[in-house]
Amino acid sequence: MLTSKGKIIVIPCTLGEESNHKLFPIYNFNLILKLTHFVVENEKTARKFIKSLLPEKSQQELTIFTFDKHNNHSVSNEIINLLLKGIDFGIISEAGMPGIADPGSSLIIEAHKNNIKIETLIGPSSIFLALVSSGLNGQKFMFHGYLPKDKIELKKEIASIQNLSLKDKSAHIFMETPYRNNQLLDNVLALCNSSFLLCIACEITLENEFIKTQSINDWKKNKPDLNKKPTIFILQA
Repeated sequence: MLTSKGKIIVIPCTLGEESNHKLFPIYNFNLILKLTHFVVENEKTARKFIKSLLPEKSQQELTIFTFDKHNNHSVSNEIINLLLKGIDFGIISEAGMPGIADPGSSLIIEAHKNNIKIETLIGPSSIFLALVSSGLNGQKFMFHGYLPKDKIELKKEIASIQNLSLKDKSAHIFMETPYRNNQLLDNVLALCNSSFLLCIACEITLENEFIKTQSINDWKKNKPDLNKKPTIFILQA
């Protein structure tokens, strides 16, 4: 008898420890309760997230694979083999939606190559929550992920983003490691046309959530402190 293949369940995570679990439909809870195998970016935080959702679920029964940019090839082969044997896997990122600015995307593409089903659960994505809250162009936008740290490369990248947005009024989304947010903001304010619009979406879904869109010139007059606060930036001509 042929064994049916397992599937990958893409499980959104909260955007911070204070984030409300009411963000997730009951369907998510029921499906995660049935899973015993997970592939995660960080085992400690993934176990904490699962326990916060389902405190009654036994941690001892969980088989967890850590998956990051350093080991993704070897771990991917092992996980694909288990999926082909009929074992379902949940995939969990550090925050938000797996596969976006996240090494999990390479596992998902391997699953597609092996005709393994992908089921994505509903949950928060800071990128899209920021975009729809910004008032900027939700019909034409681009996600750049992390911008270059090198000052010369960063200057080129920001110039390129501005030129693209000037052509078609597209919105350009990017982010930074939280402890470098203030440095990135300083560079954006120094390098961008003062008439450009910038949305700063900080600590989305958390108690101190802050989302505001205004011109570069206005941000220069009242610059927020974003140090160690998860933040999404969106720039538009």
